[in-house]
Amino acid sequence: MRPIRLPEPPSPSLGVPEIFENGAYSVIRRAVVIGNGFPGSENQSLGLIHALGLADNHVLYFQEGRKLAPLPLENRGSVGLSSILEADSKQIVNMARESYEKDGPLLVVASGRDTISIASSIKRLASEKVFLVQIQHPRSDLSRFDLVVTPRHDYYALTPQAQEQIPRFIRKWITPHETPDQHVVLTVGALHQIDFAALHSAASTWHDEFAPLPKPLLVVNIGGPTCRCRYGTELAQQLSAFLTNVLVNCGSVRISFSNRTPKKVSNIIIKELANNPKVYIWDGEEPNPYMGHLAWADAFVVTADSVSMISEACSTGYV
Repeated sequence: MRPIRLPEPPSPSLGVPEIFENGAYSVIRRAVVIGNGFPGSENQSLGLIHALGLADNHVLYFQEGRKLAPLPLENRGSVGLSSILEADSKQIVNMARESYEKDGPLLVVASGRDTISIASSIKRLASEKVFLVQIQHPRSDLSRFDLVVTPRHDYYALTPQAQEQIPRFIRKWITPHETPDQHVVLTVGALHQIDFAALHSAASTWHDEFAPLPKPLLVVNIGGPTCRCRYGTELAQQLSAFLTNVLVNCGSVRISFSNRTPKKVSNIIIKELANNPKVYIWDGEEPNPYMGHLAWADAFVVTADSVSMISEACSTGYV
């Protein structure tokens, strides 16, 4: 098993919110996560929850449109949506109020613009009983939240698409150019759940499959086009040519596609590389080797469409 190197987290330069001055663990004992149905957003919220040591003491609420329902992690996908947004908002508020004396403030973590309404309404109705963290730039008045955690690139600039959607006269208000104050935390990439413990566990779980592979091992994670990162067959051809050129220096190459990868992209890469004995392309069947790839890779190639995939690769210390 190769050693896992993780970079040390940077020291905070702007202090911490007052509620955390004596340490998060002495104040926050339980949490609610507001999800929007998108793994990339929910993973960031869950990453923060795990980092705070609340992995076993939180509830994930799944939001779709204007409906919300408690959704235990182990039952994700099997629980129906039956409660309306307003009713569940009040239910969470009541829980925060009724358990405040015993358990202290309730941490509410939400990610994505479509979670802002429910999260901020909980904060408004139980202001002193709730500490609200909004992940990703909410593109609204930041004072509505106790803490905003957003990638640096998202805080300072609007994408061309967002500029079209937001009236010019309010762009400056929601996209500040000054250094953020104490209740805004800027990250280099996206929050996630990949830490030393997760990597160490994955390295052990996938040992028998990855340890015998010829080294160095190159892992290629391919996502899909987004409104901010458009690509198609041209990228697939370029990527195939690049990988063909570096194969001579690789012991093994493992390629994974996401569920967002267009068939026209994956088909080209499969056609060009699948027959090479050094190359293994995951067929999408379980178990998913993604964690094994993170734990065992010596180098990564990651498409630029997903800040989360890039951030997870960087967290291994091998990028």
